[in-house]
Amino acid sequence: MKHLLIGLAALLSAVTAWADKQYSVTSPDGSLKISVNVGKAISYEVSKNGMSLIAPSTIGMQIEGGSSFGNASRIASAKTTTIKETIASPFYKKSEVTDHYNLLTLRFKENFTLLVRAYDQGVAYRFVSQAKKPFKVVAEQAQFNFAKDWKAWAPYVKKSGSFEKQYMNSFENTYTVGNISQLNTQQLIFLPILVEADGGMKISITEADNTNYPGMFLLHGDKANHALQGHFAPYPKEEKIGGHNNLQKLVVSRQPYLVSVEAGIVNFPWRVISVSTEDKQLLDNDMVYLLAAPNCIGATDWIKPGKVAWEWWNDWGIYNVPFVTGVNTETYKAYIDFASKHGIEYVIMDEGWAVNKKADLFQIVPEIDLEAIISYATSKNVGIILWAGYYAFDRDMERVCQHFSKMGVKGFKVDFMDRDDAKMVNFHKRAAEMCAKYHLLLDFHGSYKPTGINRTYPNVLNFEGVAGLEQNKWSTMETYNQVQYDTELPFLRMLAGQMDYTQGAMLNSTPKSFHTSWSEPMSQGTRCHQLGQYIVFFSPLNMLCDSPTHYEKEAECTAFIASVPVTWDETVPLDSKVGEYVVTARRKGNTWYVGGINNWTARTLTLRLPFLGKGEHQAEIFTDGPNSKKFAQDYLKKTCTIKDGQLIVTMAPGGGFALTIR
Repeated sequence: MKHLLIGLAALLSAVTAWADKQYSVTSPDGSLKISVNVGKAISYEVSKNGMSLIAPSTIGMQIEGGSSFGNASRIASAKTTTIKETIASPFYKKSEVTDHYNLLTLRFKENFTLLVRAYDQGVAYRFVSQAKKPFKVVAEQAQFNFAKDWKAWAPYVKKSGSFEKQYMNSFENTYTVGNISQLNTQQLIFLPILVEADGGMKISITEADNTNYPGMFLLHGDKANHALQGHFAPYPKEEKIGGHNNLQKLVVSRQPYLVSVEAGIVNFPWRVISVSTEDKQLLDNDMVYLLAAPNCIGATDWIKPGKVAWEWWNDWGIYNVPFVTGVNTETYKAYIDFASKHGIEYVIMDEGWAVNKKADLFQIVPEIDLEAIISYATSKNVGIILWAGYYAFDRDMERVCQHFSKMGVKGFKVDFMDRDDAKMVNFHKRAAEMCAKYHLLLDFHGSYKPTGINRTYPNVLNFEGVAGLEQNKWSTMETYNQVQYDTELPFLRMLAGQMDYTQGAMLNSTPKSFHTSWSEPMSQGTRCHQLGQYIVFFSPLNMLCDSPTHYEKEAECTAFIASVPVTWDETVPLDSKVGEYVVTARRKGNTWYVGGINNWTARTLTLRLPFLGKGEHQAEIFTDGPNSKKFAQDYLKKTCTIKDGQLIVTMAPGGGFALTIR
């Protein structure tokens, strides 16, 4: 009998130990709820006003040779707290951000913690390790099991074939739209992704605060369900030099793990699920910025966002000058003259100033006198930013930063990383640290989407990871519908942060007139579609992509572009619809700017501008001209009166507008 009682006690103890325990936390406004179930595995689910959005989905991390986070893990403590504070947000789309959330902290006896935040804008979770010894993460389970088979906007990796081939990609593609169950089971999806739930509600998936861990792809692994799984590139074992002009590191083999982790407190990336009831709310979502680690570089008074005269897109395309233009000192002095005349802060010297295929930034082509160019730019109050291939920059990073900072260079545009495994993600952090040390700005081109490093290292002003205007140099409308993409990416890619889209084309086209050209590229859509992008798109280091010769011929548009701020005090999203049109208002000081861009369907909108209040306000507006359906460059600039905060605007197919209220 005694043995029987002992056996029953042991059995009851085991059942109790593995009995599911449920915890939940709601958003400050009470509408969003994320519940966590802890048993033999850890799962979560998300609901909005009682409607299920994410059904129970398993999460966890597999550790090499040890217990895994989430596998029969035991709760040590659980608590819920509320945080509300206002944080300064320099070089952002608003000067300050309210950080208001409820936090669920689940500590486990296996030396890890699960943090769960609930904002009004969405929810997020992350694992935090408190391991006493170093370890390796072999795999992560991050499941997003949507409650129904809803419509999704998915940006696929362009490359096909094995996952290894897909890992090396530029994170640039248009969106494939279709139900989750229809998504390709063999093609990786990069972030952010957008899903439309019942009633038009939108759910976005991305990640934040990743500095030493592989970026997350999503994969629809099973057509029988409507779940997406996190997928991660393993850590590189062997690399070789190759790729674009021998400026890349190509992975030859990989380790059987994702990342090696040190002992002590280690924060893994936040998995971010944003939820909006109106499309326009996606245009002002701050979750990635709020979830990122705070500024770690101290004073930022040396960081100067601004606009950039850029030569690569227009193929060094100045004409009507008495010299042959190209990668030479005379051409760059002409770009500097143009920038200085219009108050443009920077000129980028893109690929070509350093000897090709040497991956050595100290070998400068003989046509370039870099010291003379920098000296001339300084005399004109213009900064020089240098383009650098990834390997050329990384191979001797400190020497490069020290040398060119001393010479007077203001920053680097680093390109062709084209990976987001943990080693490459860590490169971004190292580059940000080193550039901050030498007071250099950074534009990460050829990179994945931002995850908030721009808050942690505010000298990181921009990121690509967007299928920007350069696509028009080589892509047909059948392969790249730019205008359609433009009305989708503010709700998707821009939710992660700023984008080096490189707008500003003065040669514009209708669907009938569009054609590709390397030296005389054009945009799809109207002139005002381009002007509106300077307000709709957020970019603290913002390009003027076209030729100075073209800009000089278009004085009104150039004056407007040069005057538009690149960072903002306030952002107010206005009536917008994913894939159809986008309208955003932004304030700098006492001036409001309102920008709109349209898809290929003409439309008339009644702008409601509640921030203006009652009464009349005078404004200046650029709108599509009456003949812009035939001639996309056609526009009207006029003054108008806004009465009681309302104004009617019309956008042509592929059109837009730009409104300034001083």
